[in-house]
Parts: sequence; structure tokens; C-alpha cells
Amino acid sequence: MININFRLGGDLITVKIEGTSVFFYDPSLSLYTTIEGLKLNKAGVIKEFPDLKDNENWKGEAVKRFKEHIKKLNNEQNRKNYVIEELKKHGYTPISIQRKGYRPEKI
Repeated sequence: MININFRLGGDLITVKIEGTSVFFYDPSLSLYTTIEGLKLNKAGVIKEFPDLKDNENWKGEAVKRFKEHIKKLNNEQNRKNYVIEELKKHGYTPISIQRKGYRPEKI
């Protein structure tokens, strides 16, 4: 299990990686959610996957592609690196990483 803390503006966001599952902390509900629970921006999805522009089920297809890509990555370290790089592109600043319940390490 790996927890990654990010800062976006004044908000603190936590991403938890457990095996092939990726969870996002929703501070408004005080619980973790999968990617299905996130509010995805259509413009951002189209920027990543231009072929979904005219697809009515753009959100479902984007979620499916994300899950498939995560499963293709070999281990939690590769998944961690992928999540960090993807979120950096969208203005998220990585702050710390916590592995298996040990103390968080600053990035």
C-alpha cells in the first residue's frame, strides 16, 4: 500500500494505491473513492483521449482505459510513478509518499 499526498491550490489530496486498485480521498465525504466516484472534466478527458470527443459514454470509456492501464503496470512503484506524473501535468504538486504505514517521506 502506498499513499501519495498532493497539493492543488489550498486543497490536500491523497491517492492510495493497493495492488491494482487506485483510490482517491474525497475530503467533502471523508472517504476514499475509486475513479468512478471522481468528477471528470470532459475537456481534460478529450485532451488525453481525443477519440472520445463524440462518444456519449466518454466518462465510462475513460475510466475503463485508466483501469486497464493501471493493471498493465507491473507493480505499485510503477503505478505510483504513473499517478504522480499524470497528476503533475494537471497542476497537482506531490508533497509526500507513505509506504505500508511507515512515516511519510517528503518528495
